[in-house]
Amino acid sequence: MFQGIDAQRLVALFFAGWALFNFPLLSLWDQDALLWGLPLFPLALFVLWAVLIGVLAWVVERGARREHPPHEG
Repeated sequence: MFQGIDAQRLVALFFAGWALFNFPLLSLWDQDALLWGLPLFPLALFVLWAVLIGVLAWVVERGARREHPPHEG
């Protein structure tokens, strides 16, 4: 299904998500601060999660378009 650079991107995305949601980096957002009236920690979790899902969708869709190009005609 995924081979070459797409598989490498998915593995890199997995490790980036693992690192972002692990203790040392996640503790950067654990502060008593508000951003637009929302606590910073849950807002940062949601934004990081949404960005990872967006990048995942981009990688998967890009690979699918290369494997199955649209028919001309």
